[in-house]
Amino acid sequence: MFRHMHAAALVALTVLVVPAVQSAGFPIDQDRGGIPTLAPLLQSVTPGVVNIATATAMRVPGPLLRDPFFRQFFEFGPGRPLQRFSQSSGSGVIVDARRGYVLTNHHVIQDADQVTITLTDGRQLDARVIGTDSETDIALLQVQAENLTAVPMGDSTGVRVGDFVVAIGNPFGLGQTVTSGIVSALGRGGINVEGYEDFIQTDAAINPGNSGGPLIDLNGKLIGINTAIIGPAGGNVGIGFAVPIAMARAVMDQLIEHGEVRRGRLGIDIADLTPRLRGELGVDRATGVVVVGIEPGSAADKGGLRRGDVITGINGQPTSQARDLRNRVGMLRPGDEVELAIVRGSRAQTIEVTLADQRPRAAVPLRAPGRVL
Repeated sequence: MFRHMHAAALVALTVLVVPAVQSAGFPIDQDRGGIPTLAPLLQSVTPGVVNIATATAMRVPGPLLRDPFFRQFFEFGPGRPLQRFSQSSGSGVIVDARRGYVLTNHHVIQDADQVTITLTDGRQLDARVIGTDSETDIALLQVQAENLTAVPMGDSTGVRVGDFVVAIGNPFGLGQTVTSGIVSALGRGGINVEGYEDFIQTDAAINPGNSGGPLIDLNGKLIGINTAIIGPAGGNVGIGFAVPIAMARAVMDQLIEHGEVRRGRLGIDIADLTPRLRGELGVDRATGVVVVGIEPGSAADKGGLRRGDVITGINGQPTSQARDLRNRVGMLRPGDEVELAIVRGSRAQTIEVTLADQRPRAAVPLRAPGRVL
């Protein structure tokens, strides 16, 4: 009787689970009894994911060459160092098969003298660095090859917490590996990565070597570039981060056009609107971005912004945190006109500002109360 009850329970569970999985949008393989599987999706996506190997020349003194006896047999000066190569690995994703463009992380290829990508069919190709952007940790490579497969870009602005996602990469140099999970949070920042932070957080397993690989939705679309993890020993604990593809694509477009990212700049120092600042400024708002400093002659100065103004929106989009404003301005270009919604005292108004070129600046300390734009 127990076996009959157990079998009935399994049937009931199947009846309940399959419709739930279908309603969640999880792929179903009708040819194999209607079981949920990612295999058909992966067949079309994984050829567009590449392994990246880098070699960086390092000049180090050879221990034998410190000995005058050995030095007399070689044409080395007394202090002349040997050249050795350090090697590392990561991941990347083909985003344009015709032009051979590959997106990855800046830190994957940083300072590399040689970059080689390996396709799923075993081909190894030398890659040229088109450009990198350390502030978003995005880099663009190019390879020359036929019959490449690109992963189509999705819309990261439509991603929701709870959406199923797939991470693909080359963890620990083991070779292409697929993991899955959900979107755990959106708009993450302050995770000790310098620059612009608007990360998609996921519990899909991401480990060292996954950096630069794709985060894929269940439509097989690229929604993020896997970038960072938080873990006590550098391994996966279910907290991984990906750069949204909307941000990565904006960076990629500029790297193709200029070989670098040219960012617009307001010339202000900003901070989140805290209860203390609300009291000091007499502002009756719960959120906003306070202008705590303005550079003389900057775009903001010319546009009429004042110290103590509270910025509540940019180009019609509400802005509640300093990080949000910084991210949005950072994706705009010099010469772009922006409309800022502000509160000055008790009066709401709008100000139009034409962004200037962003001057090179020292890195702002992480978790500092202000952010320079």
